Amino acid sequence: MKHHEFDQLQNLARINQDYPHQVVPRDKRLQRWAELLEADPQRLLSTLHETEYQPRAVRAALHCDNSAISVAFNDPVLRAAGMKNDTYGEAKRFFELSDRQLHRIVCYCHFGATVSAATTASYIRAKHVDKPDGFLARLRAMFVG
Repeated sequence: MKHHEFDQLQNLARINQDYPHQVVPRDKRLQRWAELLEADPQRLLSTLHETEYQPRAVRAALHCDNSAISVAFNDPVLRAAGMKNDTYGEAKRFFELSDRQLHRIVCYCHFGATVSAATTASYIRAKHVDKPDGFLARLRAMFVG
């Protein structure tokens, strides 16, 4: 395999950097994330330290090797869907989560220095994947089952 610099490739082939990503709905992205974590449930993941106390810019740039976010970023399907890196800010954008929601998934204050992949997947499923949408859906689920 021969490697070329980007500028050299421009001379050899047309490169479309704006190639569209696969459109994957939010619920499917979150479901995929949970499935990736469930594939190795005993895996211990690193947590991010005190996300709630960081200034917005610092929080957005937070990164930790072997975190739940890095598990998602290492997946080619989620990368093809548009996940750009494994920072807190990118996970928030890509999975369409609020700071409060993402904090609950990845922060040190809830789990300590590490958390099992199974625990993280279970939380993602319970709060974001398997959860009925809205009050009426929850009420209907109570009566219908």
